[in-house]
Amino acid sequence: MNIIPRTLFPALQRALTDQRVIVITGQRRVGKTTAARWLLDQAPTDNKLYLDLERLDQRAVFGESNYDLVLSFLRNRGLDLSRPAYVALDEIQYAPNVPSIVKYLYDASRTAGQPGIKFILTGSSSFYLKHFFTESLSGRKVVFEMFPLSFGEFLAFRGVPYRPRTDFLDMRFDPYEYERLKGHYEEYLAYGGLPEVALASTAEIKTEILNDVLSSYINIDIRVLADFQKIAELQQLLRVLASRIGNKLDNTKLASIVGISRPTLAQYLEFLEMTYVIRRVPAYSDSADRVVALGRKLYFYDNGIAGVLARLSEGALFENAIFNQLRAYGELSYLARGSEYEIDFVLGGPTVPEAVALEVKTHPLATDLQKLRRLATSHSMPQAHLVGRFPTP
Repeated sequence: MNIIPRTLFPALQRALTDQRVIVITGQRRVGKTTAARWLLDQAPTDNKLYLDLERLDQRAVFGESNYDLVLSFLRNRGLDLSRPAYVALDEIQYAPNVPSIVKYLYDASRTAGQPGIKFILTGSSSFYLKHFFTESLSGRKVVFEMFPLSFGEFLAFRGVPYRPRTDFLDMRFDPYEYERLKGHYEEYLAYGGLPEVALASTAEIKTEILNDVLSSYINIDIRVLADFQKIAELQQLLRVLASRIGNKLDNTKLASIVGISRPTLAQYLEFLEMTYVIRRVPAYSDSADRVVALGRKLYFYDNGIAGVLARLSEGALFENAIFNQLRAYGELSYLARGSEYEIDFVLGGPTVPEAVALEVKTHPLATDLQKLRRLATSHSMPQAHLVGRFPTP
């Protein structure tokens, strides 16, 4: 297959060498199917199968209550269980029995000294994983989350040479690279990082794809993965949320705008987060109670999806893109002290020795950096960085 590598691929390939079930999860059209097919190609054997559970005929097989019939189906498709075997099941959320079936086949294929089946599964929701995978594959699986293209991956998809930067601190402004890549970055901000969108040749086609992804999410994914009775409410909530990127969520106000109860809003927000549409960023504090009281800031996993839901300002698009870039480096929070001041992002976590304060500005000024450094120092953060959309005059 002629596939453009993703940064997740090396980790996927390493996981191919052990017996655990590989689960790739992420939002619709993010590249999970391509990743599963690529990974299956890496298996050092011809004893392998790819099955698409969006197809009704293949889905019906995994609706069987007699799991031995599923095993017979795999054998009839040419799988030889006396040799190491690989099976990729795509879009498992369409077949609720898959976790139990895979557990059974995982164990049954390893009896009598047989080498067993190595499974590669894809699904569009950690919501599904949480509710159906909790115990059935406990200790037998490794889960990988796939996200929209980073800007570096976007450039690779467009065939634009660039120098990958793996060290977060090596992010100093390079005027030559800025001039060379700024047009590509403008496109990335406007249309996001879904692979199919990145490869589309015109703005019209990009917008059509994004609208199709959103429509499929509303008309297929929500109906398959949840039992919400009033999907129109969720559609309205999506539009309201897109207009609030980078803002703290006021759940009481949100519920009032959409005309729903707070418990219903909580269910919708959890679903949107676990199906990789939105992400809520917590406040930075030493007190767990204070974190809850301060509420969370909202971001979307893809600029393009957010952009078809609401007309977004340049600043909102930029901050959302920076959120997605920073997310890959560690755990994110924000710091606020009422209406006095706010630091957009605090980067921390096990991979970050000391908390890093980051402020996002469309048009940064030297005074912005001075203020940020003062605030960071007052909160015992030795590092502070100003992330600017355009160069300082």
